[in-house]
Amino acid sequence: MAFTLAGIVRRHAAERGGKTAITGGNRVLTYAELHARSSQVARGLQREGVRAQERVALLDKNGPEYFEVLFGGAKLDAVNVAVNWRLQPREMAYIVNDAAARVLFVGEAFAAHLDAMEAELTTVEKIIVLGDHPRHERYAAWLARQEAADPAVASAPDEVAMQLYTSGTTGLPKGAMITNANLSCLLSHTTARWGFSADSVNLVAMPLFHIGGSGWALVGMFNGCHSVLMREVNPAEILAAIPRHRVTHAFFVPALLQFLLMTPGCAETDVSALRLIVYGASPIAEDVLVRALRAFRCDFMQVYGMTETTGAITELEPGDHDPGGPHAGRLRSCGRPYPWVDTRIVDVDTGQDVPAGRVGELWTRSPQNMKGYWRMPEETARTITPDGWLRTGDVGYVDEGGFLYLYDRVKDMIISGGENVYPAEVENALMSHPAITDVAVIGVPDATWGETVKAIVVRRAGAEASEAEIVAFARERLAHYKCPTSVDFAESLPRNPSGKIPKKDLREPYWKGLERRIH
Repeated sequence: MAFTLAGIVRRHAAERGGKTAITGGNRVLTYAELHARSSQVARGLQREGVRAQERVALLDKNGPEYFEVLFGGAKLDAVNVAVNWRLQPREMAYIVNDAAARVLFVGEAFAAHLDAMEAELTTVEKIIVLGDHPRHERYAAWLARQEAADPAVASAPDEVAMQLYTSGTTGLPKGAMITNANLSCLLSHTTARWGFSADSVNLVAMPLFHIGGSGWALVGMFNGCHSVLMREVNPAEILAAIPRHRVTHAFFVPALLQFLLMTPGCAETDVSALRLIVYGASPIAEDVLVRALRAFRCDFMQVYGMTETTGAITELEPGDHDPGGPHAGRLRSCGRPYPWVDTRIVDVDTGQDVPAGRVGELWTRSPQNMKGYWRMPEETARTITPDGWLRTGDVGYVDEGGFLYLYDRVKDMIISGGENVYPAEVENALMSHPAITDVAVIGVPDATWGETVKAIVVRRAGAEASEAEIVAFARERLAHYKCPTSVDFAESLPRNPSGKIPKKDLREPYWKGLERRIH
């Protein structure tokens, strides 16, 4: 029987209904309860008029309700859209509208965001609040009105199950369409490699609007294990959860590993149940990795991937983590592609494959490649070739052993603490400042976040604007992680004959003497 997202909860409700599926804060759900509640969501969405392949949006921090809505929508063959809760209201509204979501679930903590964007919502017909709200129905009451009967709407392998939004070079977010077949490939293949079973306890700390959060959680649920949800990233609470729940598996971005190591009590934490920590999504300092290996005393595995590839497509195995050993240099790589993943390193100018050791753009082809970008056929065509190769935009090389080393980007994307930031979006926001006549945004090195955002600003003649004022201006318009943490001022910005700013030249002074790595 072909895999479907809804099939995960159906199967485990039948095979291990009394087993704990999710612990989130004070809430504990068994697989039978998750199945029943997601069926209630499905019936409720059906009554709200949601049909197959229509979008359902959810805005909230990590909680069991996300999976009730995710699996409930899947039982109708509807598409889940998790909205990044770190965005500003106008950014949130753009995503909800772009997805043409008919129903929007909103956490009570985001009532102010809802109030700010509600008038801008063009497709939403029903708003349901996870908590109290003076104007909209409470989730608990809405759910209680529905019957727990699975509508069992069929869903084909190539139909979309999830739509995750990733920033675009144009400054507009793009909805990456992840199908049942994409998820089936990831979940079924990584299970054995990552050592998951029904007895595993999976810590889900990263936000569920990221593939690193929702994808990681689904690997555990695919195996019928217990998932421990952290409402948001809190190092002290993560360290407390590991021994309390006897956590066996966890996924962290490097910045979080560093924060955990700095948290009081880390060295005394009982980590005896831990079997594997997977890390990735941004650069890691070797010193941080060495200290993490000592502190957590379990296998470590690095992965590289992106939303468009449904997550991980390469893996640096535990055996390749040997600081000071004969293969210590491999720690600078992001491992080798999975057996079911094809990769190429392509000359950026000619489009021809280059030999081992030569630098080029990474292209990949596998069943994990997304279906495309929602309602963006031209952007999809720029990203996926007619014969199925996905241009990652990342630049690097492959050594003779097949290990992939990535250290720059074709595009100018900045990765700060695992979050993707596109300079064009930040530049567009800053250009509306009355004192700014030109601006370039680049990524500069940062010991904690891997890299952080810097704006190089040209002020209008006679106008004044301080660094603090410009940062505050950006924070009123963009999510904080996208905003500059520093501002340099210049008389003018260099431009090539085509009018483009050579960002590589602007970055060079800040990265001089450092080896840039992206994972």
